[in-house]
Amino acid sequence: MTDAPSDPTPDAGGFVTVSSRLAYENPWTRVREDIIIRPNGRKGLYGVVERGDFVVILPLWEENGKRFVTLVQQYRYPIKQRMWELPMGMWETRPDASAQDVAHGELREETGLVAENMRDAGLMYQGAGYTTQKGRAYLATGLTQGPHAREETEEDITCHKVRLEEMEAMIRDGRITCMVTIAAFGLIRAQGWI
Repeated sequence: MTDAPSDPTPDAGGFVTVSSRLAYENPWTRVREDIIIRPNGRKGLYGVVERGDFVVILPLWEENGKRFVTLVQQYRYPIKQRMWELPMGMWETRPDASAQDVAHGELREETGLVAENMRDAGLMYQGAGYTTQKGRAYLATGLTQGPHAREETEEDITCHKVRLEEMEAMIRDGRITCMVTIAAFGLIRAQGWI
């Protein structure tokens, strides 16, 4: 048995970055353009979207032996339609906040729910082929309903309490198409928590 290498340098996969320039930046997103040399020696261009870490929360209610989930629905401008999603978000102004604190805060902000328990189901990358953004999925239980505290950009969010089985049916029949929501459901299911 051999010890794992102690070198903390991430594997570059044979890619060499020749240059990097910032192409665009706003408070939420940075886009950079890298000139690279691929492992085969050919030069290339790579566009990378840099975004902060996010959380996604599955709020689970248990009432009279039945399980429910709170979903949100909101308009997503890039695709010009409303989507069914789990509560999720990031704190651009508090990059030092723990993922669990962000999960509690985003849940309360979007839905008004306060969770007694927040269980970390695991890490996911949103789209590693084009972005550095990663997030954590949480199962929230021991829920208490309070007032929401939505930001101005979230005013169109609506909350809906659906049976857990209905959420699964919504994933199967294509009513839920949000990749992050589907991945979080899968991570939490893989943990055996639902």
